[in-house]
Amino acid sequence: MSLKDLLTADAILPALKVNSKKQALQELSDKAAQVSGIGAREIFDALLQRERLGSTGVGNGIAIPHGKLAKAGRIFAVFARLERPIDYEALDGAPVDLICLLIAPEAAGADHLKALARTARILRDPIVTARLRATRDAAALFTMLTQSPSSQHAA
Repeated sequence: MSLKDLLTADAILPALKVNSKKQALQELSDKAAQVSGIGAREIFDALLQRERLGSTGVGNGIAIPHGKLAKAGRIFAVFARLERPIDYEALDGAPVDLICLLIAPEAAGADHLKALARTARILRDPIVTARLRATRDAAALFTMLTQSPSSQHAA
């Protein structure tokens, strides 16, 4: 499973302006609602419920908020590059500026974990994250996130 299976070109927020974690999750929920047809409030509530278990800020300026919803027909993602970093209560205490939201069907099980692992693997690569931070172009961000891992270090 790659991000190509989860992310669509219209699910990219290339220069999101937010001032807080809650505001970021709200904006991501709104975008997720647009691409999925699921209610933004339902998505937002699922994300907040997950955040109560512990921050999805995984470190190095990256967060991977996620949740499961009965109405989700498949696993999907929304990616945001923030205009400026925000406090996200991340595990390393660093502010976050790259967020990849994942929503999965309630019955997704192992596929949900695979999607999380794949997303984390891509966003752990310092070359990839440097490139993501260096552009505000949605099409370029989409290409960087969805190209095959072997080609991520090319160019």
